[in-house]
Amino acid sequence: MYLQLKKLKAVRSQSCVTILLNTHRTSPDNEKDPIALKNLVKEAEERLLETEDKRQARNLIERLNNLASGINHTYNLESLALFVNEDVAEFIRLPISVRDRVIIDETFATRDLIRAIHLETNYYILVLSRQKARLIEAFNDKVVREISENFPMENDQETTDREDLSISSKITRRQAEFFNQVDKEVHRIWKEDPLPVMIGTDQANYPEYLKVADNKKIYLDYNLNSIRENESAQAIVANAWNILEDKVRKRNQARLAELKQAVSQNKFLSDVNEIWRSIKEGRVQTLFVQKGLFQPAVIEDGFVRFVGKEELHRKEVIDDIYDELIEENLEFGGDVVFLPEGVLDTFNGFGAVTRY
Repeated sequence: MYLQLKKLKAVRSQSCVTILLNTHRTSPDNEKDPIALKNLVKEAEERLLETEDKRQARNLIERLNNLASGINHTYNLESLALFVNEDVAEFIRLPISVRDRVIIDETFATRDLIRAIHLETNYYILVLSRQKARLIEAFNDKVVREISENFPMENDQETTDREDLSISSKITRRQAEFFNQVDKEVHRIWKEDPLPVMIGTDQANYPEYLKVADNKKIYLDYNLNSIRENESAQAIVANAWNILEDKVRKRNQARLAELKQAVSQNKFLSDVNEIWRSIKEGRVQTLFVQKGLFQPAVIEDGFVRFVGKEELHRKEVIDDIYDELIEENLEFGGDVVFLPEGVLDTFNGFGAVTRY
């Protein structure tokens, strides 16, 4: 999801059509979704016919209608995002709320979506037993999807034969082989979309699984041994979030302590232009951003200048300079921490910790 949005963010062309709309997970509410989408597609058609060359407009309208007609609304999450230009025709189901709208520009409208995903916790849950493995993608306390490609995995080497059961080493070897197969499949999916993986298994299985894991860094360092393999995906995610939410809160507290220490060591920056220059020099380790902070700006002669509503129509205006700084810093190997509103008021909601 995040990687797909990031790829779309880099696309530039004469006419990029983005449609965003809130949707519903369950019936009968999701029966309204095709109608809401149809209305937004109609709005996009009218705007394209008004502003584009007629041939170009008809081509984009056809691509947009073909994309919309192929969406199965049974699988909707909290929202839908459609992206269409001459070369792209994609849609993404998102676990976040959006403002219903049509955007036609030289780029796709992905910044708000990427920011919203940065703000939340997106992760996998590996539900593991000696007989079976399931993999679920979650977003905070909601299910995004249960992975169906090669999952659930069944341990076809598990035996009930008494002679085999009497040989403990054979059981151990067979179990290790199954765990190794699971790990390789998890790692393959992780490489496509690298989200942290929580393990939910019996306490005895947890260290045995990590022994055979090729890349232990992708797994969070605790086991949710209260999860059961046959529970519904939503029940599993709700159980996991009860624990993870507290972990996230404690992690943010620890990161805030880093910020305070950096201030005392004179390794903290709060001026946006100083931060911009330091990012370009590769000196910034972590950006701290208060949730809800947005600011349009332009970059002129290497300097950041905030702009007001009267300049928003200019092509060179960056919708959100903080998002631009975040992306630049990630490219240089830095990271970002989003903190609740009010926590960074002393620093006007934004700051950076430098490497040196």
